Amino acid sequence: MKTTNRAVRTPGGLSVRLDVRAVTVVLLLLVAALAASVVLIGTGDFPIPAADVLRTLVGEGNPGQEFIVNELRLPRVLVGLLVGASLGLGGALFQAISRNPLGSPDVLGLGQGATAGALVVIVLSSGSANQVAAGALVGGLVTGLAIYVLAWKRGVHGYRLVLVGIGVSAIVTAVNGYLLTKSDIVDAARAVVWMTGSLDGRDWDQVWPLLALTAVLVPLVLVNARGLRMMEMGDDVSYALGVRVERVRLLLMVAAVLLTASATAAAGPVSFVALTAPQLARRLTRSPGPNLLPSLCMGAALLVVADWVSQRAFGAEQLPVGVVTGVLGGVYLLSLLVSERRAGRI
Repeated sequence: MKTTNRAVRTPGGLSVRLDVRAVTVVLLLLVAALAASVVLIGTGDFPIPAADVLRTLVGEGNPGQEFIVNELRLPRVLVGLLVGASLGLGGALFQAISRNPLGSPDVLGLGQGATAGALVVIVLSSGSANQVAAGALVGGLVTGLAIYVLAWKRGVHGYRLVLVGIGVSAIVTAVNGYLLTKSDIVDAARAVVWMTGSLDGRDWDQVWPLLALTAVLVPLVLVNARGLRMMEMGDDVSYALGVRVERVRLLLMVAAVLLTASATAAAGPVSFVALTAPQLARRLTRSPGPNLLPSLCMGAALLVVADWVSQRAFGAEQLPVGVVTGVLGGVYLLSLLVSERRAGRI
C-alpha cells in the first residue's frame, strides 16, 4: 500500500512527519463546514445570497442584512460549529482512551448526566436558560467523575470504562425519567424540548463561553496527542517509551468530559455526533490513531449540515437538530452492522 506520509524539515532542523491524506481531509472538511455555514446563514424567511452574506460578515452589508446575519443567524451557526467540533473531538478522545468504537459520550452516559443536571434545574427551580446550561455542565462533570472513579482499578482500562459507563447511563436515565414524572406539564414540555437537542434561539450568550472553553481545551488535547497515540500500543510499551500513562489519560478524559458537557449545556444532548464523527473521519483519512483534528472538523461539518436539513428539508415544519442527527446516526449504525456482518466479523 502506497504511503501518504511526508517528512517536512524546517530551517531550524526540526523534522515533522506529515500525513498528506489526513491534512487534505481536514482542509476539505473545513471548507465544507464553512461553505455549509454561509449557506445556512443565508437561509430563512428572509433569504440572503451567499455573496451578500460574505460581504455582511466583513462589514459591508446594509443595516438590515447586518442585523439578520450578525444578531439572528451567525450566533446559531457558530454554536453549531463549536458544539459539533466539541462533540467530534470528545468522541474521538473517548474512543481512543477506551480503545473501543462504542466508547463515546452517548454510550458512556455523559449526555444523560448533563441532562440530569439540566432537569434538576428545570424541575426544581424552573431556572433560566443560563441556569439550565450551568446545571447541564455540572451534571456532565459529576457523571464523568463518577465513571472514572468507578472504573478505576490500578488504572482505567477500556472495557471496564465502557461497561461502567453503560451502567451509569442506565441509572441516570432512570433518574431522568423520575424527574420528568415529578414535574408539572409546562416544565415537562420544556424539558423534553431541551432533551431533544436544538439550536433554536441560540445567541452570543452561548457562543462566548463555548468558544473560550474550546480555545483552551483544543490546544491542550493536541499537545498530548502524541502520548495518546503511543498509548494505543498498550500501557507497558507507553511507560517504556516515557509516557506518563495515567496522567495523560486523566488529563484527556477531563478534557473530553468538559468538551462534551459544555456542548450539551449549549445545545442539549445532540445524539450520535460524538459516536459517528470519529469513525467517519477515520474512514476518510484511512489513518490509524485517534484522528483528533479530522474528527473535530467532521463533527462541525456534520452538525451544520444537519441543522440545515432540520430547517429546510421538511418544508415549513422545522425539526430540532437532535432529531436529524439521531436519524442519520441510526442509519449509519445500521449500515455499519450490515457491512460488518457481510465481512464475517459479527
